[in-house]
This record gives sequence, C-alpha cells and structure tokens, in this order.
Amino acid sequence: MALLLHGSSAIVLPSPSSSSSVNPSSISSCNISSPFVVGFSVPASTRSSQHRRTSSLVVVASQKSAFNMDYRMTRDFRDFRMALKEEEKEEERKERKEKPPHIPLDQRWMFEESELDGPDIWNTTWYPKAADHVNTEKPWFVVDATDKILGRLASTIAVQIRGKNLATYTPSVDMGAFVIVVNAEKVAVSGKKRTQKLYRRHSGRPGGMKIETFDQLQQRIPERIIEHAVRAWQSIVQPP
Repeated sequence: MALLLHGSSAIVLPSPSSSSSVNPSSISSCNISSPFVVGFSVPASTRSSQHRRTSSLVVVASQKSAFNMDYRMTRDFRDFRMALKEEEKEEERKERKEKPPHIPLDQRWMFEESELDGPDIWNTTWYPKAADHVNTEKPWFVVDATDKILGRLASTIAVQIRGKNLATYTPSVDMGAFVIVVNAEKVAVSGKKRTQKLYRRHSGRPGGMKIETFDQLQQRIPERIIEHAVRAWQSIVQPP
C-alpha cells in the first residue's frame, strides 16, 4: 500500500502484492503542515495487516508546492528589501535638502558672504540654460545693407545671431540676438560676383532645378541673398 500526496490531497493506493481491497472508510484524513512534513494516521485493524504483508509506504511530496513556497518567500523578501532601500533614499534626500550647502574653507574666498548660506550652488552648474536667455530680453540690431560688402556683412550678422561674441557661447543654447536687415537690395559684392555667382534652387519635382545669377535673385527676392550668406557663415565663423 502506498500513500500518494499531491497538493493538499492524500490518496491511499493498494500495493500490487495485496489481493484484498482497501476499505475507503478505513482511510483517515491527512493534515499537511508543510511540503516535507506529512502527518497521517491509519486504523489499528489495517495497520497489523499491512505489517504482515511487508508492503512499503511511499510518500511522494509535491515538489511543485515546495518551489512555489520558496519562490513566494524569496519574492516577499526582495520586495521588503526594495521598500527598505526606497525609505533610506527618501531619508537621504530629506537630509540633503535640510542640510545647508557646505563650502570648504579654502574655497570661500571665491564667494560672497550672501552665497555661503544661500542655495546649494554645488548642485547647479554655470552651464547656460534657456532660462538665462529669455527672448524678450535679447538685444535687437537694425543693420543697413546699403553699399555693404556681402561677405563681411553676413559674417558679422552670423556672430550676433548665434551669440558667438559672448564668453559663455554654447552651440546648444539659443543665446544670440535679433538682427533686422534693411535695404537688402542695395548690398554690394566684389569682383564679378554680380554676373558670375550662381544660386540654385529645386522645386522638388523631376527637372525642377532652377539656376539664376546674383543680379537676377537680387531683383526677384533681395533678402534671400542675405539669408544664404548668413546661413553659410553660421557654420564657419568661430567664437572669438
């Protein structure tokens, strides 16, 4: 006779060598306290007969239930550790906020007295930000292009638009000024550029390439000449 355990149920199986059937009423209930400790009881009438038959009692514990319990315990312990770490981090953040900024004694000569007890300047960088360059506070320049050489005018405008004249120039920050060009149709060029300099544009369709000279573009859209020149100088001019 064998006792097969699966989950929380217990079934008594007859031994192959035994010819007599087991009475279901003689099977008592089993109380399982853990996957490895199995408690059961057999009546005295069947206990003596089984002892004479030399049949073995095989207890098969459910490995699945043991694995589930171990996994559940590991998961709960892991969640507990994560929650504990989050609490520790939150306490550190609170202490960091409440703690005044510390400036070493050998470096306090670089700061004023109002800055020593002020905001935490070590957690903020001097790197330019968009908040430091508001559009409404940027300077405006009005340039008269009458008889101005195109290349020199474009290079000066490019420096002011990009902000390359500032000591804190940063390519990723819009820190330049606004420039308005008037009398763009009166800009001057040197040499034979008025007849030999070519401007190409494409309509986006097959065969849509159009080529025109400086003189033709100046008569059609004079401000387009300034735009092309400034755009070319923005990537060439280096900060001072």
